[in-house]
Amino acid sequence: MQRRKFIQSSLAATAITVETALGHEKYQAQREVYEWREYEMRFGANVGQLEDYFKTALIPALNKLGVKTVGVFKEYRASDPAKIYVLTPYASFESYVSINTKLKSDADYLKNSAAYNGLPADKPLFDRFTSSLMNAFEGWPLLTVPSGATRVFELRTYEAANEDALRRKIKMFHDGEFPIFQRAKLNPVFFGEVIAGDRMPRLTYLLTCNNMEERDKGWGAFIADPAWKKLVGDSQYANTISKIVNTFLVPTAYSQV
Repeated sequence: MQRRKFIQSSLAATAITVETALGHEKYQAQREVYEWREYEMRFGANVGQLEDYFKTALIPALNKLGVKTVGVFKEYRASDPAKIYVLTPYASFESYVSINTKLKSDADYLKNSAAYNGLPADKPLFDRFTSSLMNAFEGWPLLTVPSGATRVFELRTYEAANEDALRRKIKMFHDGEFPIFQRAKLNPVFFGEVIAGDRMPRLTYLLTCNNMEERDKGWGAFIADPAWKKLVGDSQYANTISKIVNTFLVPTAYSQV
């Protein structure tokens, strides 16, 4: 009970004053909560069966319950076994709990999940899926849905040696990184501090570009930006990150992000 109260407190759905990256306009915004899932398929498994579950059961049910932008992604360069990634944004931690509770008894969801739940136990589609729960950054409290049909996404995960190092890295984003991303046309989708998951402490964020060429050009512009050079030279941000992992993704045809 104490752990649940702590998580609820850390994800309190209170309106906060933030400063936008463009124009420094102050406004009231509620920080979203993100669930990020990674499915590692079994060798030889039919990925289409899992995708059918997403398309006909999970996503329609989440949409009905108020989640309008569910993202489903595949790897830019497919691996074997395949991996599938699912991004679900919630308005708050309370919304996350409420919606996932309602799913368990939603008649349409249960009906549309029958084929998925009825797969033979000796022929699973995936070994397990991992799940991370994130609290959106104060300076980027809402998911930004990109425009354009053809896109590549870059998922970046920063692991820190301790909680203070992570705190300082998050402060670095708020002290000037957001507008640098935008000037470089590395279009942010979300920034999240992971509050439940593996490899803690860490943060995760998602960028998108039209193609890999634009992505490479964007990072060149990012590191050449005078504001970045000033930030990275500030001693308070030294030794904040111990490991960076990036993964390139493409949206499925039915992804809403």
